[in-house]
Amino acid sequence: MSTMTETPRVGDAGPGAFVRFTDAVARMTGSSFATLFAAAAMLVWLMSGPMFHFSDTWQLVVNTGTTVLTFLMVFVIQATQIRDSTALHVKLDELIAVTSGASDRAIGIERAKEAEIDRMRRELEAQVAGAGDEDPPPRDGV
Repeated sequence: MSTMTETPRVGDAGPGAFVRFTDAVARMTGSSFATLFAAAAMLVWLMSGPMFHFSDTWQLVVNTGTTVLTFLMVFVIQATQIRDSTALHVKLDELIAVTSGASDRAIGIERAKEAEIDRMRRELEAQVAGAGDEDPPPRDGV
């Protein structure tokens, strides 16, 4: 039987190389250091303009660099967001599954069509509105 203090075991091999790479890149690029580095790089590029007479090549360097980095970062961000969202859904599904009295209709709803999600949202809102304020008072210590 699992307890709340145990470390979850997803697999024996651990995260794959791509997951480790995207996590590392996301952590590095989301840091204060990365922001300062990018600002410093832009400042150096801007200050080098007079040396290169603000040529087309000088402009092309920064345009190409930022375009390539932006293109790659879209995939890194998407990969980390999908993994984070999926993990969150699994956690919520587990909470629904172990909560007594909760309907399990919402488990896996993120894969349903938008119309089905909207229908379930409206039903839940109507159910909550119809229930009024019938919540029992909180227990001590909770």
